[in-house]
Amino acid sequence: MLGIQVSSNFNLEASLTVTKPNFDVTPNTWEFLKDPMIKPTGFREYDARWKYPDEINLPGMTALGLGIGTQMRKHGLDPVIAVGNDYRDYSVTIKQALVIGLMQAGIQVKDIGPCITPMAYFSQFHLDAPAVAMVTASHNPNGWTGVKMGFQRPLTHGPDEMSELKDIVLEGKGVTAPGGSYEIVDGVFDAYMDDLVGDFKMSRKLKVVCATGNGTASAFGPLLFERLGVEVVPSHNRLDYTFPHYNPNPEAMEMLHDMSNSVKASGADFALGFDGDGDRCGVVDDEGEEIFADKFGVIMARDLAKLYPGSTFVADVKSTGLFASDPELQKYDIKADYWKTGHSHMKRRVHALGALAGFEKSGHYFLAGDIGRGYDDGMRVAVEICKLMDRNPDMKMSDLRKALPKTWSTPTMSPYCADTEKYAVLDRLVEKLVAKAAAGDTFAGKAIKEVVTVNGARVILENGSWGLVRASSNTPNLVVVIESSESEAEMRAIFAEIDAVIRTEPLVGDYDQTI
Repeated sequence: MLGIQVSSNFNLEASLTVTKPNFDVTPNTWEFLKDPMIKPTGFREYDARWKYPDEINLPGMTALGLGIGTQMRKHGLDPVIAVGNDYRDYSVTIKQALVIGLMQAGIQVKDIGPCITPMAYFSQFHLDAPAVAMVTASHNPNGWTGVKMGFQRPLTHGPDEMSELKDIVLEGKGVTAPGGSYEIVDGVFDAYMDDLVGDFKMSRKLKVVCATGNGTASAFGPLLFERLGVEVVPSHNRLDYTFPHYNPNPEAMEMLHDMSNSVKASGADFALGFDGDGDRCGVVDDEGEEIFADKFGVIMARDLAKLYPGSTFVADVKSTGLFASDPELQKYDIKADYWKTGHSHMKRRVHALGALAGFEKSGHYFLAGDIGRGYDDGMRVAVEICKLMDRNPDMKMSDLRKALPKTWSTPTMSPYCADTEKYAVLDRLVEKLVAKAAAGDTFAGKAIKEVVTVNGARVILENGSWGLVRASSNTPNLVVVIESSESEAEMRAIFAEIDAVIRTEPLVGDYDQTI
């Protein structure tokens, strides 16, 4: 299981001096090469992301590694961590800088090499490692880097852990220790693929567009479908870290439209698209219709409800209201829980409630119980979608979509708002929306039933339609999502109402996409 140990017993005594990072060091200077530079805004709610090298340099990444190692020891973990990286051209360099810091903290590093994020999560179980650190910017464009990390499998860092780590790193509280080592571990890729597929083979014929946007999932998706016995229609499956066609993000309409065109051109049964680090999955049906991930979550929940009646499903606040209102789910005594958006928030909620699955509009699915380990894995979702279709041999994907109660919803829309301003801006927007409800104001001609403020403000109307505004945890943006239970016209009217409130804040800029 373990590969060649290329370095061991990298011991650094506690006499090493830990330099407190600077917030701003100019590139192409002596200080930039020598001193750690880290922008505080890179420490987000549940992972870390920076523009490289504008917001973090290599010594800064080493300081982060020392901080993670110090945090591991503070939590009483065995000093062992699994580390991987995505396919971006600078990710290996970033990982090596991170590893130096981990070793300085006396941590035994098990490097599983290039991978998708869920393979890194899997390696925690496979290698029995108490911690994981995955170097990836997820679906962010090139120029970004970051780390997804976790100590208590299958969970990853949430706001408390990130706040603690931020304090350790930025205040120079990292503690060096002896015993650090580095080992390249082979075989995790094969073990991961075996774990995904097992001995399952499709009993019906399926032809599936596999869209990976030239990202890291290109090394996984086509092979996975072939092992399942699915005919693959390739779509940008050549690894290319320049992302020559589009940034791999199955929540973006650009990628979804490309998937739709591929389905129509090939006559495929459906298309599945994966983001840059492979932990999300997007779906387009046989008619070329994009099925947003929350709606497909309802399709999956309906299928699972028959196998596991009485289950609890968690949905994020950006998701459709159908998890609570769908008559088919109610028939099987399904309990719906709406929770905070974000992969760490959702993983923790699924774990805390003992839920069978969690569904997030962004395309993160958290399959637990008998169908997964509770972490988000686009490849696991692909396997379960194929199994779902196998259990429904007379149904096309479009049939499953059309069987859902009709609602009209927007894609996720993200107006610009600086990381240093967005939470204060959101607080003011929430106050304004709550005040509107208290004053008896209407939205799109409907009374406001309630404003749910568990994560931003979800304004719910008397007919069940709703509009949401929250702050993005990953990028300098707000996030806006609308769903109408009545019509496209009402959906657009609710958006106009929400946007009118947003436009009272001059610090909010243009949308990345809109309706």
